[in-house]
Amino acid sequence: MRHRSQLQTDTLPKPGIDRATDQSVLAQLSKLKTMSVNELKAKWKELFHTAAPNNSRQFLELRIGYRIQELSYGGLSKHTRRTLDALADEIEGKTIRKAMAEDPRNPMPGTRLIREWDGTEHVVTILQDGYEWDSRKFKSLSAIAKAITGTTWNGFRFFGLSSKRGAA
Repeated sequence: MRHRSQLQTDTLPKPGIDRATDQSVLAQLSKLKTMSVNELKAKWKELFHTAAPNNSRQFLELRIGYRIQELSYGGLSKHTRRTLDALADEIEGKTIRKAMAEDPRNPMPGTRLIREWDGTEHVVTILQDGYEWDSRKFKSLSAIAKAITGTTWNGFRFFGLSSKRGAA
Protein backbone atom coordinates (compact mmCIF):
# COMPACT_ATOMS: atom_id res chain seq x y z
CA MET A 1 0.00 0.00 0.00
CA ARG A 2 1.31 3.41 -0.94
CA HIS A 3 1.33 6.35 1.45
CA ARG A 4 1.54 9.93 0.39
CA SER A 5 1.06 13.27 2.00
CA GLN A 6 -1.89 15.34 0.84
CA LEU A 7 -1.22 18.83 2.06
CA GLN A 8 -3.57 21.69 1.29
CA THR A 9 -1.49 23.65 -1.19
CA ASP A 10 -3.97 26.50 -1.71
CA THR A 11 -3.18 28.08 1.69
CA LEU A 12 0.61 27.70 1.61
CA PRO A 13 3.02 30.19 0.01
CA LYS A 14 4.85 29.27 -3.16
CA PRO A 15 8.66 29.46 -3.30
CA GLY A 16 9.86 32.98 -4.05
CA ILE A 17 6.64 34.68 -2.87
CA ASP A 18 7.14 34.89 0.90
CA ARG A 19 10.69 35.92 1.79
CA ALA A 20 10.40 34.87 5.45
CA THR A 21 9.26 31.36 4.51
CA ASP A 22 12.02 31.06 1.90
CA GLN A 23 14.67 32.10 4.42
CA SER A 24 13.35 29.67 7.03
CA VAL A 25 13.33 26.79 4.54
CA LEU A 26 16.85 27.60 3.32
CA ALA A 27 18.14 27.77 6.90
CA GLN A 28 16.58 24.38 7.73
CA LEU A 29 18.00 22.82 4.57
CA SER A 30 21.47 24.22 5.23
CA LYS A 31 21.38 22.90 8.79
CA LEU A 32 20.85 19.33 7.51
CA LYS A 33 24.43 19.28 6.17
CA THR A 34 25.85 19.97 9.63
CA MET A 35 23.74 17.38 11.47
CA SER A 36 25.03 13.98 12.53
CA VAL A 37 23.24 10.84 11.35
CA ASN A 38 21.67 10.49 14.82
CA GLU A 39 20.44 14.09 14.67
CA LEU A 40 19.04 13.43 11.17
CA LYS A 41 17.23 10.36 12.49
CA ALA A 42 15.73 12.45 15.30
CA LYS A 43 14.63 15.08 12.78
CA TRP A 44 13.08 12.28 10.69
CA LYS A 45 11.06 11.12 13.71
CA GLU A 46 9.93 14.70 14.33
CA LEU A 47 8.78 15.21 10.73
CA PHE A 48 7.41 11.76 9.86
CA HIS A 49 6.32 10.52 13.32
CA THR A 50 8.10 7.21 12.74
CA ALA A 51 11.62 5.85 13.04
CA ALA A 52 14.01 6.51 10.15
CA PRO A 53 14.11 3.56 7.74
CA ASN A 54 17.92 3.43 7.49
CA ASN A 55 21.20 5.13 8.39
CA SER A 56 22.08 6.50 4.94
CA ARG A 57 23.04 10.13 5.41
CA GLN A 58 22.31 10.95 1.76
CA PHE A 59 18.85 9.37 1.89
CA LEU A 60 17.97 11.08 5.17
CA GLU A 61 19.16 14.50 3.98
CA LEU A 62 17.28 14.27 0.68
CA ARG A 63 14.02 12.98 2.09
CA ILE A 64 14.03 15.30 5.11
CA GLY A 65 14.85 18.21 2.81
CA TYR A 66 11.90 17.34 0.61
CA ARG A 67 9.63 17.03 3.65
CA ILE A 68 10.67 20.45 4.96
CA GLN A 69 9.78 22.00 1.60
CA GLU A 70 6.57 19.97 1.36
CA LEU A 71 5.40 21.19 4.76
CA SER A 72 6.32 24.80 3.95
CA TYR A 73 5.14 25.03 0.33
CA GLY A 74 2.72 22.15 -0.09
CA GLY A 75 2.87 18.69 -1.58
CA LEU A 76 2.37 17.40 -5.08
CA SER A 77 -0.49 18.72 -7.16
CA LYS A 78 -3.67 16.66 -7.51
CA HIS A 79 -2.80 15.97 -11.16
CA THR A 80 0.68 14.73 -10.28
CA ARG A 81 -0.65 12.50 -7.47
CA ARG A 82 -3.23 11.03 -9.84
CA THR A 83 -0.58 10.35 -12.49
CA LEU A 84 1.74 8.69 -9.97
CA ASP A 85 -1.13 6.59 -8.62
CA ALA A 86 -2.00 5.40 -12.13
CA LEU A 87 1.62 4.48 -12.84
CA ALA A 88 1.96 2.69 -9.49
CA ASP A 89 -1.25 0.75 -10.17
CA GLU A 90 0.20 -0.39 -13.47
CA ILE A 91 3.47 -1.50 -11.90
CA GLU A 92 1.54 -3.35 -9.18
CA GLY A 93 -0.55 -5.08 -11.85
CA LYS A 94 -3.88 -3.67 -10.73
CA THR A 95 -6.56 -4.13 -13.37
CA ILE A 96 -8.98 -1.52 -12.06
CA ARG A 97 -8.61 1.36 -14.47
CA LYS A 98 -8.46 4.94 -13.35
CA ALA A 99 -8.95 7.59 -15.99
CA MET A 100 -5.91 7.88 -18.25
CA ALA A 101 -3.55 10.53 -16.95
CA GLU A 102 -4.14 13.75 -18.81
CA ASP A 103 -1.01 14.67 -20.69
CA PRO A 104 -0.80 17.11 -23.60
CA ARG A 105 1.59 14.69 -25.33
CA ASN A 106 -1.17 12.06 -25.62
CA PRO A 107 -2.46 11.95 -29.19
CA MET A 108 -6.21 11.80 -29.86
CA PRO A 109 -7.89 8.41 -29.28
CA GLY A 110 -7.73 6.30 -32.42
CA THR A 111 -4.26 7.53 -33.37
CA ARG A 112 -1.81 4.77 -34.27
CA LEU A 113 1.84 5.06 -33.32
CA ILE A 114 4.30 3.00 -35.34
CA ARG A 115 7.79 2.24 -34.08
CA GLU A 116 10.36 -0.14 -35.48
CA TRP A 117 12.52 -1.90 -32.94
CA ASP A 118 15.08 -4.59 -33.57
CA GLY A 119 13.71 -5.20 -37.08
CA THR A 120 10.07 -5.52 -35.96
CA GLU A 121 7.36 -2.93 -36.56
CA HIS A 122 5.23 -2.25 -33.49
CA VAL A 123 1.84 -0.53 -33.76
CA VAL A 124 0.20 1.09 -30.73
CA THR A 125 -3.37 2.38 -30.84
CA ILE A 126 -4.32 5.26 -28.56
CA LEU A 127 -7.54 4.45 -26.67
CA GLN A 128 -9.78 6.73 -24.62
CA ASP A 129 -8.52 5.10 -21.42
CA GLY A 130 -5.04 3.85 -22.32
CA TYR A 131 -3.14 2.15 -25.12
CA GLU A 132 -3.33 -1.10 -27.05
CA TRP A 133 -0.32 -3.02 -28.32
CA ASP A 134 -0.06 -6.64 -29.37
CA SER A 135 -3.78 -7.15 -28.51
CA ARG A 136 -3.15 -6.09 -24.90
CA LYS A 137 -4.23 -2.94 -23.05
CA PHE A 138 -1.69 -0.78 -21.23
CA LYS A 139 -1.98 2.31 -19.06
CA SER A 140 1.24 3.94 -20.27
CA LEU A 141 3.47 4.14 -23.30
CA SER A 142 6.43 3.52 -21.00
CA ALA A 143 5.06 0.08 -20.10
CA ILE A 144 4.72 -0.76 -23.79
CA ALA A 145 8.24 0.48 -24.53
CA LYS A 146 9.56 -1.71 -21.71
CA ALA A 147 7.62 -4.73 -23.01
CA ILE A 148 9.12 -4.17 -26.47
CA THR A 149 12.71 -3.48 -25.44
CA GLY A 150 13.07 -5.20 -22.08
CA THR A 151 14.43 -2.01 -20.55
CA THR A 152 12.98 1.16 -19.03
CA TRP A 153 12.17 3.96 -21.46
CA ASN A 154 10.25 7.20 -21.40
CA GLY A 155 7.31 6.09 -23.53
CA PHE A 156 6.74 9.45 -25.17
CA ARG A 157 10.40 9.65 -26.17
CA PHE A 158 10.46 6.02 -27.39
CA PHE A 159 7.51 6.70 -29.69
CA GLY A 160 8.84 10.09 -30.82
CA LEU A 161 6.16 12.27 -29.26
CA SER A 162 7.07 15.83 -28.36
CA SER A 163 5.52 18.14 -25.78
CA LYS A 164 2.77 19.37 -28.17
CA ARG A 165 -0.44 17.37 -28.53
CA GLY A 166 -0.15 14.85 -31.33
CA ALA A 167 3.16 16.23 -32.62
CA ALA A 168 5.82 13.78 -33.64
